[in-house]
Amino acid sequence: MTTNRFAFARRDLLRAGGGALAALALAPRFVRAEAQTKVPVPSPVVTTGAGNVQGLVENGINAFKGIRYGAPPIDRLRFKAPQKPASWQGALDAIGYGAPAMQMNNRPPPATTLSRQLSTIFTTPAEEKIDNEDCLFLNVWTPGVGDGQKRPVMFWIHGGGYAYGSSSWPIYDGGNLARRGDVVVVSVNHRLNLFGYLYLAEIAGNEYAESGNAGMLDLVLALEWVRDNVAAFGGDPGNVTIFGESGGGSKVSTLLAMPAAKGLFHKAIIESGPGLTGATKAAATATTQSILTELGVDATNLAALTLLPAETMLAAAYRAAAKAGPGPAQFARLSPVVDGVVLPSDPFTPGAPAQSANVPLLIGTNKDEMTLFNAGEAWFRDLDEKGLAQRAKDTVGPKADALIAAYKARSPSYSPPYLLSAIITGSFMWSDSIKLAERKSVQAAPVFMYRLDWETPVGAGVFKAPHTLEIPLVFDNVERARVLLGDGDAPQQLANLMSDAWIAFARNGNPAAKGLPAWPAYEKKHRATMIFDTATHVALDPDAKIRKIYNG
Repeated sequence: MTTNRFAFARRDLLRAGGGALAALALAPRFVRAEAQTKVPVPSPVVTTGAGNVQGLVENGINAFKGIRYGAPPIDRLRFKAPQKPASWQGALDAIGYGAPAMQMNNRPPPATTLSRQLSTIFTTPAEEKIDNEDCLFLNVWTPGVGDGQKRPVMFWIHGGGYAYGSSSWPIYDGGNLARRGDVVVVSVNHRLNLFGYLYLAEIAGNEYAESGNAGMLDLVLALEWVRDNVAAFGGDPGNVTIFGESGGGSKVSTLLAMPAAKGLFHKAIIESGPGLTGATKAAATATTQSILTELGVDATNLAALTLLPAETMLAAAYRAAAKAGPGPAQFARLSPVVDGVVLPSDPFTPGAPAQSANVPLLIGTNKDEMTLFNAGEAWFRDLDEKGLAQRAKDTVGPKADALIAAYKARSPSYSPPYLLSAIITGSFMWSDSIKLAERKSVQAAPVFMYRLDWETPVGAGVFKAPHTLEIPLVFDNVERARVLLGDGDAPQQLANLMSDAWIAFARNGNPAAKGLPAWPAYEKKHRATMIFDTATHVALDPDAKIRKIYNG
């Protein structure tokens, strides 16, 4: 087995019902009905630069969904930088989400009771039926409009790598977070996979100079919309925090290094998605050529790319990915490109980007990220010590024996499948987060580190503390996500701490919050890390021996 730091970018939605969930077919159900709410009423009308919008008041929060922030990126705008939308007359009906981007998802459809239940909060199977190139929409949740308040703005970037996902997943609903913190929450859809990252500059020239980062430029345009319009929604354009998980975290990493994004946000949070590097021009061009070959389009007829149906384009990308085989060649190169135009250098290699030196950062991971992906693999139930040794060697090479011993010492109860999952988690997710924090820590603004160690009881505890577990805690959406979090009081107790910490960080650049111990900034000498668990505490250089093996 091989792995790479981009593995999560092509598999991080197995959580929505794929192989990793097959092991949970007999798991108990944790679906609860939402509390009874009042019938929503129309929100006030808000004026934006393109026209008026009107949403609904939901449980006391003004919710505006499906606001168009960019012109449809189709026809002549396919693979181009996004453009502002045309103005409209009257009040735009902002009561429902806009279309998700075209989805490129290589997982099987839901097959078990629990996987179908999870698809109610991770809704990619439904969104694959309605995805569309015309996807440049955003959503706003705010406690008040037209009241003269200047609330912190929390700008959410969804996960799914660079391949799939959308802002309309129920666990991303911003209403509870907006209410809890008196903040404005914004979430956004943007172009993904080949529609957002097909690098054509080496083949087609300057006309497509920005094509390899079109999806990232969508996010820049959405941030410009926030700058120009969020005051009308009760938000402060001078206090914007960008935050995202998995692929969304990697997009945050990239925005920190993009000149076009400078000044559009003031704080950043990276959850389980450190992005140290971008795709090289050579690798991105090779991926593009493989897709063009599948399409039967050559460099002399690139105009055909603006005419082909989106489904035809996506099918060609799937075929090219299948021929590339597993590993980084499959999907990772349909990701931001270090093109020297939009992205001048790798985001956090060899150091942190100078342009965001004054932007405070909060970064962290979950203890057992990879169990979500591995729990349904055939080897997970019967992996023995011999198999662990071989698979660990395939993953981390000569460090395998030392890491197996170190993880056994840290977690004596871990069986071989969990030890292997821990090694894979540490090999890119955790160790890359540490590298990013180290590189950021030498700059002017502080960086704070966390780790979520609390283990969900779902499926008799099969996942432990997996990828995505922190999302409903951060958004204070526990009741929406009982199928992931399980029963009991612990999830809400953790949500109280984590959502308050995220809100505090968005407000003033420091995650200190009621109920938390003092949270020092991260630096290489002490490496203070907030461990969120049933007994949340600060650890100095947690798992130091393991860290040194990875970095040695």
